[in-house]
Amino acid sequence: MTASLRKVLVIKESVLAEAGSPAVRAVTRAAIMLIITNPMAGRYERDLAALIDLGPLLAEQWLPQAVALLEGPVVAYGKAAIVGVQGDIEHAAAVLHPKLGRAMRLAVGGGEAVIPSTAKVASAGARIDVPLGHKDNVWSFNEIDTMTLGVEDAPRPDEILVVMAVSDGGRPDPRVGVGRAAA
Repeated sequence: MTASLRKVLVIKESVLAEAGSPAVRAVTRAAIMLIITNPMAGRYERDLAALIDLGPLLAEQWLPQAVALLEGPVVAYGKAAIVGVQGDIEHAAAVLHPKLGRAMRLAVGGGEAVIPSTAKVASAGARIDVPLGHKDNVWSFNEIDTMTLGVEDAPRPDEILVVMAVSDGGRPDPRVGVGRAAA
């Protein structure tokens, strides 16, 4: 009962303008999207260890590729998963929460803030809003953002689409205030 990798997608976007105005500072966002088989698809399991242990392996092996695409150091990060319809939401939680965060923090060179995340069960082609937040200060409003991502042929019913995203800045023209300083 092990997961296997079917497909890897890496995306980089550079935001140069917002609302018709040049960005205060260009922002680069990058994400790694991993489509894995779900070893628990189609059956109920209480023990989710196989998926829990998979999280850090994915981050250690693949997240550095996304980090390398940024123009500057990582400022914000986020994670998400879409579970195919033969799985359940706990399969996403198992990959994303218990162990993935520590491995993501190592890949980005630290991180004191909780890594924002989201998950859902859906069919192939579904898109997901991957939340981004400042890696060290959850109260830094300028970095609260999203990347909307999806893959046309994933997740298949017995797969999970796992996404890890990083950014070297916040929104391109933040105007709501900086938030509050980290404690």
